[in-house]
Amino acid sequence: MSTATVRGRSRAGWNLLGFLVFVVAGFPVYWMLNTAFKPAKDAIDPDPSLLPTGFTLSNFRRALDIADFWGPVGRSLVVSLAVVAIGIVVGMLAALAISRFAFRGRKIVIVGILAVQMVPLVAMIIPVFLLLNDLDQYDKLSGLIITYLTFILPFTVWTLRGFIVNIPRELEEAAMVDGCSRTGAFVRVVFPLLAPGMVATSVYGFIQAWNEYLYALMLLSQKNQTATVWLGNFTTKHGTEYAPMMAGATMMAVPIVALFLLVQRKMAAGLTAGAVKG
Repeated sequence: MSTATVRGRSRAGWNLLGFLVFVVAGFPVYWMLNTAFKPAKDAIDPDPSLLPTGFTLSNFRRALDIADFWGPVGRSLVVSLAVVAIGIVVGMLAALAISRFAFRGRKIVIVGILAVQMVPLVAMIIPVFLLLNDLDQYDKLSGLIITYLTFILPFTVWTLRGFIVNIPRELEEAAMVDGCSRTGAFVRVVFPLLAPGMVATSVYGFIQAWNEYLYALMLLSQKNQTATVWLGNFTTKHGTEYAPMMAGATMMAVPIVALFLLVQRKMAAGLTAGAVKG
């Protein structure tokens, strides 16, 4: 058997595996869209069809009518954007300090960042609730933002640290020799090279904050609910309205898809930029 034949079969095998992964990962999204646009009675059919059986927009109208939609979506956007903005600034400064400066307790800080990410979020719900209640931050978006930062910041710091480590110190030193201060060297040299990594990290933080459900449910009242909690309105004592729920989930996915389409090139570069050194 020739080498070309072996390579061809190997490539075909990898292509088949990639296609199977795509089908498994993409089927839930397809089923969500299929259910969102099909008549409500077909969504609860005990013998469902894999192919669309009809097309209607009534599920979207029902989703918008069952409860306030724009209020929860607006609150989710405020929380997610605030978490990303604060997290990327604080995380970048912390990652820069860990990567570029030697100080006492540096290794302890790094181990602590890793340890925080290992704690299950559900284990912290009661302490967080009591703390926010004592700080008068219960049922406030600011309290939810602070809570989200506690588990998004460690990932942000750790990820950006990997990107900064991959940027040679010599570039900063050369800029400083040419007359730049340390801050000027960072702004003119490191920051542009770090931009793809910041984009990738920001997208992750946005998705985490946008999709979080447990803390939003426990820390906010019904009048301040976010978009994920809003989806729970479709489950009542009479059952679950699956078609309108899928329509609501489809509308909730639009900001994530739009964000990804806007930054996909930077995100692809960022995901690979920090994969060499740690």
